[in-house]
Amino acid sequence: MNKKEIAHIRKQFKLDHDLLKLFDILNVYVTKDSSEIYHYECLPFGMLDREKQELYMGNFKKLLTGELDQKLFELRFQEEAEEPTKVLLHQALSSETEDWMNLMLLLVEKMLADTKYERDTVITFVRGEYFRPTKSRNEEAEVSERDEVYAHPFILGSVNSTEQQRKSLIFDYVEREFKYNYIVDPIIKLSAPEQGFFYPSVTDNASDVNHILYCAGKANELNPHFIEQVLNAEKTVTAQEERFIFEEIVKEVAGDQLDAATLAHVYEEINRVIETNEEEEPPKLDYKDLERVLTASGVEDVTSEKVEQAFQTVVDDRNFELKASSVIPKFTSKSIKIDTKVATISVSPQDLRYVRQVNYQGKRCILIEVDEDAVIEGFTLNTETLQLD
Repeated sequence: MNKKEIAHIRKQFKLDHDLLKLFDILNVYVTKDSSEIYHYECLPFGMLDREKQELYMGNFKKLLTGELDQKLFELRFQEEAEEPTKVLLHQALSSETEDWMNLMLLLVEKMLADTKYERDTVITFVRGEYFRPTKSRNEEAEVSERDEVYAHPFILGSVNSTEQQRKSLIFDYVEREFKYNYIVDPIIKLSAPEQGFFYPSVTDNASDVNHILYCAGKANELNPHFIEQVLNAEKTVTAQEERFIFEEIVKEVAGDQLDAATLAHVYEEINRVIETNEEEEPPKLDYKDLERVLTASGVEDVTSEKVEQAFQTVVDDRNFELKASSVIPKFTSKSIKIDTKVATISVSPQDLRYVRQVNYQGKRCILIEVDEDAVIEGFTLNTETLQLD
């Protein structure tokens, strides 16, 4: 599942969209004290008030918003899980409403097993289908791109915590008096889902029942229990964790210190791998690929054996593959932060070559090459000629 496919699905979630149909919605209220189902309600989505529909649409869109491998993760189902969620969800796709509801309640029971929620929680399930045109848009064609569409049935689950409303003082316009106001009904935080899923995933614009899209509430914060025990999916790593693994492997091979120019070359080589990739799947780096990247970047004494051993030392797997897009900062934006006591400097990976750490009069200094005069608060700085040690 790539960014374009997720974006296509996400933009369908708005009212009256002709490429989206929502059939049933099930809300399950779980109390924190007992971790049990307190109440549930299943209705046709079309019977909800329009204001409620808008709130739910916002929740679904928010759930599907974020970067792949940071907040959204395409996961493969475990092959040998007992009572696998994969089978449950696949059955639910084509079940009658009551059977669908009962299957979703079974999934809630899996969610409540061995789990204690800190707050009362509402779990929302919705099922429907979205449509994708079979042809790309052609302004000159007599036949509309929407005359032929593929229907993709899906189930979306969203986990939302609640919060108590605050005590407040209100003014009553009718009675013309100030009143103390305290509402005991909790607010369901639909604008900030805790986590959820979208099933089935999509591969090459086709439904993929062997994968599920897991949606985290916050970037780089996964719920291993939900992934492995509830969804019965294989565990994964975040882009942040993968970048840390990459850094540790490079340190094992090249040492703790690299000059900025060499590091810039490393990022450029990896970005070249990404840009020249012609496969549908995002490119990955094994130890042979990383050996080639480090060698081309000017890192000395790099051998295949040394890089292979570094993989084994850091991740205990010589055949581990790193997603190329996860191990480098965003290449064209100022995504690298150089923190010092005096200032924080932001620079893009492609401009890192213009930054050096030098020794001047016994002090470490950051030297940045610029093409024009630096201007501070409207004043142009004088240019000094220094003799560096």
